[in-house]
Amino acid sequence: MIPLQRPPLNDELAAELARRTEAVRRAGLTTASGRAAWRTARAPKARLRALLHRMSPGLLRCMYCGDNLGTDIDHFEPIARAPLRTFDWHNHLLACAYCNSNQKRDLFPCDPSGEPLLIDPAAEDPADHLLLYLESGAYQGLTAKGRATIEVFALNSRAELVRGRRLAFAVVKALLRDWRARTEAGDHATAAEVADALDQLWQADVVRAVHRLTANPPLAEAVLGPEAAGALAALAAAPYRPGGGRN
Repeated sequence: MIPLQRPPLNDELAAELARRTEAVRRAGLTTASGRAAWRTARAPKARLRALLHRMSPGLLRCMYCGDNLGTDIDHFEPIARAPLRTFDWHNHLLACAYCNSNQKRDLFPCDPSGEPLLIDPAAEDPADHLLLYLESGAYQGLTAKGRATIEVFALNSRAELVRGRRLAFAVVKALLRDWRARTEAGDHATAAEVADALDQLWQADVVRAVHRLTANPPLAEAVLGPEAAGALAALAAAPYRPGGGRN
């Protein structure tokens, strides 16, 4: 998971969502009323989906697992728990069908004080709660929230996710080395394409974890190897990269 920037709503869509929220309130604050209202909201859902596409990681990846195509508008706090948030823009995230329907469903663990124990990547930095081990592809939960998120979305027990992160790490190292070779050869057009490929890689959490290594050069060299670590440092110091990179 990576942190995401939620764009603001325009006045027209904000008014439409407020109108539909009021309709849910009048219909009765039940799971059935929220779900029925959501099913028939075709036009607002299309506009919400377009906004979620703008903020999604990589190439329209799921905001939870980061691996699969984001196909569903997920209610972070489920309709079953909070029907009044059915049309709350800050309660919408883009999820793959597996994370949304097979893993999360209506799960929403909370601590004893009622605070959510799932990471909302549009409201907080997942790195405060999760540590990704690049070589193994596994996450470690640093907090109760991190551990609950790993469990609910099966981030470590779905073998294809772990293997995908390991493969992405190998790809990132290869792209870093290629970027530096192209840059040193004066092939700046191809170097820019490689840098852009790094920014758009399907495993955005792996890319971000690699970029964060720039803060600790000895660790970067130990994790990436001297050649890729040197390329990462040079890339971080480059004045411009398409897509702007990830911090």
